[in-house]
Formats: sequence, C-alpha cells, structure tokens
Amino acid sequence: MTRAAPTADAAENLKTGMRTEDNPAEATSPEPPERAAGPAPAGENPSAEAPSDGPKGDGPQGGGPQGDGPAGQGPDDEPAPEERGGVWADVLQGSPSWLVSLAVHMLILIAFGLWLLPQLPKPETNLLGTQLGEVEDLDSIDDILLDPVDMEVEELTELQPDTEVLADEVSMSQFNELTEAPSAVELSDLGLTTAPIATPTDLQGFDGTGTTGRGQMARKQLVRRGGGNEASETAVGLALKWLAEHQSPDGSWSLIHNTGACQGRCGNPGTYPQSARAATALALLPFLGAGQTHEEGKYQRVVERGLAALVRMGKPENVGASWSDPGVPVMYCHGLASIVLCEALGMSDDSSLRAPAQGAIDFIVYAQDQKGGGWRYKPREPGDTSVVGWQIMALKSGHLAELSVPASTIKRANQFLDSVEKKNGYVYVPGNGRTTNSMTSVGLLCRMYMGVKQDDPGLIAGAKRIAKAGPSADDYYYNYYASQVLFQHTEGRGPMWDTWNEKMRDQLVNQQEMRGHLKGSWFVPDRHNDRAGRLYTTSLAAMTLEVYYRYLPIYGAKAVSTEFPE
Repeated sequence: MTRAAPTADAAENLKTGMRTEDNPAEATSPEPPERAAGPAPAGENPSAEAPSDGPKGDGPQGGGPQGDGPAGQGPDDEPAPEERGGVWADVLQGSPSWLVSLAVHMLILIAFGLWLLPQLPKPETNLLGTQLGEVEDLDSIDDILLDPVDMEVEELTELQPDTEVLADEVSMSQFNELTEAPSAVELSDLGLTTAPIATPTDLQGFDGTGTTGRGQMARKQLVRRGGGNEASETAVGLALKWLAEHQSPDGSWSLIHNTGACQGRCGNPGTYPQSARAATALALLPFLGAGQTHEEGKYQRVVERGLAALVRMGKPENVGASWSDPGVPVMYCHGLASIVLCEALGMSDDSSLRAPAQGAIDFIVYAQDQKGGGWRYKPREPGDTSVVGWQIMALKSGHLAELSVPASTIKRANQFLDSVEKKNGYVYVPGNGRTTNSMTSVGLLCRMYMGVKQDDPGLIAGAKRIAKAGPSADDYYYNYYASQVLFQHTEGRGPMWDTWNEKMRDQLVNQQEMRGHLKGSWFVPDRHNDRAGRLYTTSLAAMTLEVYYRYLPIYGAKAVSTEFPE
C-alpha cells in the first residue's frame, strides 16, 4: 500500500502567493517633435537625416525611416490634434462632468478600501516532508482560532453506532495483525536506543507491543477480553464525533472549544485562550487510540488536518523542536504533542513524520533536569511527578516508533522516581512527604514503562492502594493513569481488574452527555477540569475507555525480558 503524506495546510498555499507579472508598456500616442520658435521652411525636416521616399507609417511603428523624433514620422508628419492629448484626454473632454466626478470618487473609494484591507496571516511552513530548521513561529495561530467562524464537518452522522458496526465499517489501522505485529518484546524495554523492527509473532495479534491492539481484529477481541462492551465502544465513537465537530477550520483545536462552529452551544470552556498546541494534541490522542490515522479510517481527514496543524506549529530550538502555548506550562504541552507525533509515526511509518517526532524527543532529552533527572514546567527545572509522567510516555512512544532515545535519559528519570517514591506510594516533588493516589498512579506507570518487574513489592503495594481507593467521580486525570496501571498490572483480568473496570466503565458511560450539541462530551466540576475545560475531560474520558486496546499488556505471557544496556 502506498502511503500518502498529509496534505499541506491551506496556509502553505499562500507561501508562494500569486506572482505579479511585469506591467506591459502603455501604448501612448507619440509626442510631437520639438519645433523652433518660428515655422520651419517647407519641405525641410530639421530632425531627419534624409527625406523619405517610402510610405509614411500609420503610427509609432510605421514603415518610414526613423529620425531623431518618434519612429515612423516623415518630414510633414505633424501629429494630428487627437494625438497630442491622447485618447484619454478626448474621453475626459467629451464626457459629462458628473461622469468624471463619479469615476474619481470610485477610484478614491477603491484606494481607501485597499488601505483598510487586513493583512493576510503570515504563511506557515509545513514540516511534513521538510527539515525542522525550516519551521516558522506560529504563535499567531492562537488568535485566529478565537474568531467565530462557520465550519462544515464532513459527514459526521451515525459514526460508530455500536461495537459490531464499528468493527465492520471502520478501517482502524494499516496493521495486519496476522503478519505485521512487532516482535514480542516487553513494553518496558525502553532503554534501547531504538525499538526492534516489526516481525511476525502469534496469530492472535496479542503478543505484539505498543499500539498493535488498535487494529480492527485485535481491538474487537481485546474489548471483549478486557471487559469493555458495546456501551463503552459507543461512548468512544460519540466522543470522536464531538471532537471532530469542534475542530477549527485550520485543523487545530482550542481549549476554548465553544467558538467557531460550536457558537457557544457547549459550556465549560477552558481558561487558556492560547492553547492550540495542547488542545490539538489532546484531541488527536483519542483518534489515534481508536486506530484512526491520517492514512485510513472514517476520521482520516480529521486526523490528517490535525496532524498537519500540529506539525506546522512546531518551533525549532537549538536542540530539536518544541511545542508550547503561551500561558500553558511548556513541558505539559510538549509532552502531549510528542506522544501524538510518535504514535502517529509508529502507527503509519510515514517518513514525513520522522523528523518532527525525533525533534520532539530530542527536546525532551535536552529539557531534562541534569541533576535530579525529572522534568517540570520549563526546560531543565527540577522535576515533578506529574510532568515526568507525560515525558516518559512520550519517550516510550518514541522508542516504539524506532526513534533514538538515549539510555542515559532513562537512567536519570529512574533516579528521579527513586527520589519521589515512598513506602506507601509516590509524592509530587522530592521532599514532599504526602503521597497521593494520582501521583502514585503516575509513578507506577512510569516504573512499568521503564522495566519494573510484575512481582515488584512496590508495584504490588501501589496497585492494591489504587484498587482499594477505586475510581474517582471527578478526577479524570487520576482515573486515566490508574486505569492503565491496574490494566497493565493484572493484564486485564482477575477480581482486582474486574471490580475496578466495571465501576470505571459504567461511571464514564453514565456521565457522558447525550443531549443536543453536547452529545458525546464529558464534563464534571473539578479544579483541573475547570481550568482545562470540556475538551480536556472528553479526551481523558475517551482514552480511559480505550484502555483495553490503547497499549497491549506490558507483562504478556510471551514477553521477552530484556535488561537496559549498561
């Protein structure tokens, strides 16, 4: 199958613009030759070298010989009266005064209108298929997003109505689970410079790693095996439809989701007015989780435009490239965008995404606190567990997409996790004595991605703590991480997982909006939800319901144990 690179955004078409042709020379009547103060003698042409025996020219390009005056004028060729002032002089002299006045006023109005015409946005560089060094700064895009505009959504009716129809109608990814699953390598094998090349494994598609469970056949079976159902898959389909309806015309999204086509019909927008990069990444993650790519799937065009917008918004740095919005913590935004780029590359193997994805990984490596090993809001700040979680997930996604991830970066990240781990869980920052369920979930998932064994006492104790606490009614951030921890720890089976999953799954299905323009979205009041808004909560809820197939179990029965390189 030939892969098509994403089309450039419409702004790229403005890059060359319309080439202005040179104005053709104006055809004007010849000026009369200079004459002495008195009349010249008859038959004498002071400016001609010799009299002409041939025919006179009819105009400037006539056939007679040329003198010092206009071409084609003979000795007796005094310009006619109508030639002296030109055609336009005759038109003006012969026109009524009211017509002349009307023409002058029209010219003034046209000039005034052109003066007031707003300047077109600066054309942006599309990084798909280009080098990162060619990227231009796109901070101005955020302002464009806030202007109410009309948007036509492409045939979004009756999408993914139920689990069975979804499996039959939607081409979820290019992977052929029978022949193209990656080699059965433990998901925690992040320390290698790059992930191994895909090779055939089992016939069920379950013993590959990473995102291979998002394919059509594997997804359907994994939903049943992990405890999903028709209602949970329908909820995911409705969430994708809502997200597609709130995509901006340029392909991006905003946490202020209720501008544009929404026209304010959905409440609870976020509080970050300039958030195109963070919001675009958050919106794309559920599509990728459901197996929708920019190359195929019912939402192919939505994902294609979203990826093109995200790549276009990258900013070249001394090391790699970054994705950050004004007012949004840099590394939160960058971590999310990096996960999207790496997952899209890994799912499609589209070579045009490799440079932006590797640039995103390189910036994460650069931004790590070299002493403590963590990440926080700005590059090289002492870390916190929450920001570290997104960076580790991005590095894992990059590793699975065969990008370069230095082992030294993982080693320092493990040192940071050591500094925030306590006997009963994980704290937010080193030295903070209070552990929380949220930070414990983030810390445990990072440990899993970086190689902790399934029988590790800290992992077992942390999983029991999360299971005992149960899902939160409003903390979607915690629910997202905790669901992944318990699913990976239990391999999606057994009493611990069944109890958690039943409550979590049914709670989200019941909390989803089912009325009007809100249909398919989620929002419940919470200090994080209130700041990030409805698009944020909808993305996290959908990804939580995709837990059955978003990532295959880390501790699969046939997983190969591989140590980090020394």
